Amino acid sequence: MNIKSSSPKLQGYLFTLAAVFIFAVQDSFSKYLGERYSPILITMIRFWAFAAFVMLLAMRKPGGVRGAFVTKHPLMQVMRGVLLVAEIALFVFGLAHTGLAITQAIFQSTPLIVTILSIPFLGEHVGWRRWLAVVAGLFGVLMIINPTGGAFSLYLLLPLACATMFAAYSVATRAVSSNDSTFTSLAYTAVGGAVAISLLGPFYWTPIAVSDWPMVAALCVCGTVSHYCLIRAYDSLQASEVQPLAYLQLVVGAVIAVMFFGETLSWNMLLGSAIVVGAGLFTMWREHRAQSKNNPASGSGIAERP
Repeated sequence: MNIKSSSPKLQGYLFTLAAVFIFAVQDSFSKYLGERYSPILITMIRFWAFAAFVMLLAMRKPGGVRGAFVTKHPLMQVMRGVLLVAEIALFVFGLAHTGLAITQAIFQSTPLIVTILSIPFLGEHVGWRRWLAVVAGLFGVLMIINPTGGAFSLYLLLPLACATMFAAYSVATRAVSSNDSTFTSLAYTAVGGAVAISLLGPFYWTPIAVSDWPMVAALCVCGTVSHYCLIRAYDSLQASEVQPLAYLQLVVGAVIAVMFFGETLSWNMLLGSAIVVGAGLFTMWREHRAQSKNNPASGSGIAERP
């Protein structure tokens, strides 16, 4: 094996693993802060840091900041930013009212919902094997939520709503990707989202305790570093290679949930999570295989969550 030729791939996997770990830690900070402050306030501060990071990257690009925002789909790009920031605010709100582990488990149904939405909005064909996987995955989500169980709460529907919103964001990202660069989409996501949430955030502003500012800073750092790691990962890997490793966030998140939040992992949540992950991996494998037949140079996957 040629070490030099394989090293970019290795670096890509290492950056992916780093991003997965940081995302799990980031969600734990979001849960902690979301239980004490308005999710809109926390999301606004987080997006300010995200937008500042993207603007700094844009300044180093050949076209500068102005070039980063050149797009053929201005309305859809703005819609993407608004949709994502709304999804994250709802996700933080959900974390404050549900467990970290169960929220992340339900959110992993996103690739399955992307498969469903890609049919009417992208005109993609989904074969019977992927449909079976989608049905199985949604059954896994139902098992996690356990609507007939004594511990059921309507708040458990929030992560499912977030997964649907993020799936719509991902489909919109695919729709604009044929004409706009990845960085242009990233710029609209960060800045568009920051502007949108800033229209509401000041109305929810409350003083943040001095003891909580390190958590706020850690959340902003995690959001910036995790996104940088993903950008570096996508430099050498296709999304179809990144996404399977992203499911490791469930493991890291479960460990954090048990150790720091005292959560209990029920049998239905563990079994349901295994079904959702298995179904998601299968649908991505089938999609990647279909795209490889039609276009060997193409990649597949869903947009990343900042």
